[in-house]
Amino acid sequence: MSDHTATLSPPLRIAVTGATGLVGSRLVPFLRAGGHTVHRIVRTPTGAPDQIAWNPQRGEIDAAALEGVDAVVHLAGESIAGGRWNAARKERIRSSRIEGTTLLARTLAGLDRPPAVLVSTSAVGYYGDRGGQRLTEASGSGEGFLAEVCRVWEASADPARAAGIRVVHPRFGVVLAGEGGLLKQLSLPFRFGLGGKIGNGEQYLSWIAIDDLLTLLLEAIRNDALDGAVNAVAPGAVTNAEFTEALGRTLHRPTFLPLPAFAARAAFGEMADELLLVSQRAEPAVLHNAGFHFIYPDITSALGHELAPGAS
Repeated sequence: MSDHTATLSPPLRIAVTGATGLVGSRLVPFLRAGGHTVHRIVRTPTGAPDQIAWNPQRGEIDAAALEGVDAVVHLAGESIAGGRWNAARKERIRSSRIEGTTLLARTLAGLDRPPAVLVSTSAVGYYGDRGGQRLTEASGSGEGFLAEVCRVWEASADPARAAGIRVVHPRFGVVLAGEGGLLKQLSLPFRFGLGGKIGNGEQYLSWIAIDDLLTLLLEAIRNDALDGAVNAVAPGAVTNAEFTEALGRTLHRPTFLPLPAFAARAAFGEMADELLLVSQRAEPAVLHNAGFHFIYPDITSALGHELAPGAS
């Protein structure tokens, strides 16, 4: 962790969107275990006392319930890997991020007692397909659907920034969690000996272990040295071939059944180029300068932890 003196000290009141997702479902208990009070911003309230109602599509949110919270973590958004892309799905991916972020930022900006910080997520998709280029937060945005979405997504938080709220954009790499996400999808065929590299295997994968991501999100809340874009990735980006080898080694399974690029495109369409064949070699430069310590800085230790028998 950083030696920087944090502006906010526990116990904090923290509101979280996307609390039922892969990251949110782990973040809420993680924050509560640290003594913080967590309010879940939800679309369908059940009457639980920790819930705050909102509906981004209708532009509705319980602003009064957000008065006096110390921080907001915004994770909500349509899954980008939940199915083959078509025009309607792409619009949901885009609008769910922009509508939710805009509503939240404008609402926070108008509060009498606004939070000190808004942690509004983004993704390394911001950089587009960049081959082996080392990408820091100072690198420009790239081309493609996800790059465009990320640019507008981050800009949607500007009302909060203009109101003096510190805004942090963790640009997520692939989140490695044994219970869900890409790792769960890939590990199943690998367990049956059906795994292999995708395309030529030379494309870079930027990733982060979920335990490190949870700590990073708390650091983004507490450390006022973190402002703007932060690459939420481990320091050891790997090629797809290296990831494939490490995953097979962790599961003690062979990795000799590659998925050619043409087959990936046939199966997944545009999503293949934007998620499976894209190359993003992002580096956590801002976190490095802040003195952030990764528990799982290399792919072998991260996979071993998440896929070990009994791992959560």
